[in-house]
Amino acid sequence: MAIKVVLAEDEALTREALTELLQLTEGIDVVAQTGRGDRVLGLVEEHGAGLVLLDVHMPGMTGIDVAEQLHEERPGFPVVILTCDLRPGHLQRALRAGVRGILTKDTSIRELSGVIREVHAGGRHYPPDLVAEMLAAGENPLTAREAEVLKAAEDGRPLSDIASELHLSPGTVRNHIHSAIHKLKAGNRFGAVHAASRAGWI
Repeated sequence: MAIKVVLAEDEALTREALTELLQLTEGIDVVAQTGRGDRVLGLVEEHGAGLVLLDVHMPGMTGIDVAEQLHEERPGFPVVILTCDLRPGHLQRALRAGVRGILTKDTSIRELSGVIREVHAGGRHYPPDLVAEMLAAGENPLTAREAEVLKAAEDGRPLSDIASELHLSPGTVRNHIHSAIHKLKAGNRFGAVHAASRAGWI
């Protein structure tokens, strides 16, 4: 029986090309495709899918967010992430969410189909260089609130605007930013934002 795959990729051309190529692969059937992360779980239910293939950056929900939700609702459900930009922090989250397959977008369709079969059968596949980066980066030192504040500070807006958006006092926002700067050994909040973004922690 063919592996029923739900494919989520926000770029239509890439999504349609992947669908066509995978449909030509024996034993794999793309039963649904979407450009939005928040539609994946509904499609899995609707089509009785046995595996999801996810991009990381999508509207609605990121691929990592989808993987985390699947892990909560269906522990052990096979997930493969295909991306051109997976950072150490993303990999840490993906592993905690039970993602068993990760590939970069310069892979061949032959390798991709092989990893889909491997993961569906219970195996794992991770790029060794990305695992090495993750180990070198270490664990995310930021609290969830510090990461949230830094994410809101990405566009350089005033502290008062961040405080209003997050329903915090300006003093609390300032404390979280100072703590993040110290933990990330950055010179200022812009350096902290850059370091956290580069690591995939925000």
